[in-house]
Amino acid sequence: QVQLVESGGGLVQAGGSLRLSCAASLRIFSSYPMGWFRQAPGKEREFVATFSWSGDSTSYADSVKGRFTISRDNAKNTVYLQMNKLKPEDTAVYYCNAVRGRSPLLGSWGQGTQVTVSS
Repeated sequence: QVQLVESGGGLVQAGGSLRLSCAASLRIFSSYPMGWFRQAPGKEREFVATFSWSGDSTSYADSVKGRFTISRDNAKNTVYLQMNKLKPEDTAVYYCNAVRGRSPLLGSWGQGTQVTVSS
């Protein structure tokens, strides 16, 4: 069973915006806070943004703070990542996952969605 499905990536010019979506299974979405990670070519997967365990606060990597916003729609079991003022260094495959602190909880990842930012 597919538990995480990311979408919304694409090619955008520097300074542009994209909105990513992550549809999670009810079992996952209702049990854990959700967040976003990304992996650029040749680099380790890194934390991007997450909700707290209570869902009342958010946390962001310093590299995206002020530019990215995480949100969710509980009725759709979906978490979003609004990305503004995109930079070429934001180019990566973006993944969602259940999160504890700034670490992923699920051993299995979705396919991710590619974000490419051109100069």
